[in-house]
Amino acid sequence: MSLSDEIMADMKQAMKDRDKIKLNTVRMIKSALMNEKIKLGHDLNADEELTVLNREKKQREESIEEFAKGKRDDLVDATKKELTVVESYMPKPLSKDELNKIVAETIQEVDAKGKSDFGKVMKALMPKIKGRADGKEASALVRNQLN
Repeated sequence: MSLSDEIMADMKQAMKDRDKIKLNTVRMIKSALMNEKIKLGHDLNADEELTVLNREKKQREESIEEFAKGKRDDLVDATKKELTVVESYMPKPLSKDELNKIVAETIQEVDAKGKSDFGKVMKALMPKIKGRADGKEASALVRNQLN
């Protein structure tokens, strides 16, 4: 089932269940995907859909952080629920061991020797882990393994 089909099915189910948070979140995702489709002028491929989902996820993570700073627990809870909905459409995240293995393989692929090859490694690594691991965590692992 494609992502758009899955979103439509979930939107219908959320309407039946009267789940306002899920319904609103699914509608926002659908809208973001549609806007991206219009912007690019063609149907989105899986990579482009993942980019949109990552953007939506990051927005909610940043919102949670800001709401927590402002001591708005009601908004933090609602946004965490939205984040859970967004994450349900994303691929399964990599475990620490899997990420370590991919980083080590990538370092060998690009024949990295030291810290000066950090950018080269990250450029090759990011497409492999896109949407499945945090970029900050990956860059920390690359730095550790290059040292």
